[in-house]
Parts: sequence; structure tokens; C-alpha cells
Amino acid sequence: MKAPKIRSTTVLAIVHNGQVAIGADGQATMGNYVAKSNVKKIRKLLGGKIITGFAGSTADAFTLLERFEEKLGSYGGNMKRASIELAKDWRTDRYLRKLEAMLIVADKEEVLIVSGTGDVLEPDHQIAAIGSGAMYAQSAAIALKKHATHMSAEEMVRESLNIAADTCIYTNHNLVIETV
Repeated sequence: MKAPKIRSTTVLAIVHNGQVAIGADGQATMGNYVAKSNVKKIRKLLGGKIITGFAGSTADAFTLLERFEEKLGSYGGNMKRASIELAKDWRTDRYLRKLEAMLIVADKEEVLIVSGTGDVLEPDHQIAAIGSGAMYAQSAAIALKKHATHMSAEEMVRESLNIAADTCIYTNHNLVIETV
């Protein structure tokens, strides 16, 4: 029998008014039940200069985060270059290409989405979202960024993730939000 697919999460990053914030909910589901409600999907790297968030298989994401941290070391902390090199390895390495996860990486100036298909995307509107509730959170973030310009990036991430949690059954209100 095939193991139930672990489904989760919502991760969102926003660049706004000189601040970068990234947040995630804490829910992980297996099949039709909540396996854990307080998973921490946000990690700080390089002494807090880079923040990452992941969606997908936790073990796979940790493997990718370790590789990403190695690439950061190899390229002097250059986030974009490390992301590109990770994406190349992820797509071409026989072991890595089987990993099922996605990453958002952010520094004080920009946010990127890194995938196993070799993509390193600079998202539109400086808003990145991954996971099951990504489109709910991204839609809310676009509206907030357009109409609630008085809010900080952190406030926008919090409100957008709460909207996603109200809508997506794979997203909860146990949020972790970090800023650069």
C-alpha cells in the first residue's frame, strides 16, 4: 500500500517598503488528517542574513537547505548565485531530482523561488508563495500590497497567511514569520 501523501503548507514572502518578511503556517497533513500543527518551516541562514521557507517533504527540504547552505558558502553568501547552482544540481543530480520540495529564499533586497525543475524565479510584485495555500496567500498579498501600503511587509505576510488559513484546509493559523 502506498503511504499517504504528506500535504501542506503555505509559505509567503513579501518585499515592501525596504523590508523583507517571510512566513509559513505550521500544518502538515497526511491523507485526510492533521499529522502535526506546529511545524517550523522557516529557517535563518548566514547569521540571519538569509531566510528560507520550504514546502513539501520535510526530509527532502532539509536536504535541500543543507545543499543551499553549502552553495552559499561556496559563493561568498551570494544568494542568487547559490540558488542558481542549487537548481542546476537539483535538476541534474540523480539523487536530488527525486526530492519533492520547493524553497523560497530571501535576503534584505530580494526574494526567489527555487524548484527542482531548474527554476529560480524572481516573482512578480516581489511576492513569492509556495505550497497548497500559495494562491490564496498570494492573492491576498497582492491586494494588500496594492491597497494597504501603510502596512509593513511583516503585517502583510501575517494577514495574507491568516486569509489563506481561513480558506485552505491545508493551512492553519500557527504562523512563524521572520524579517530581514
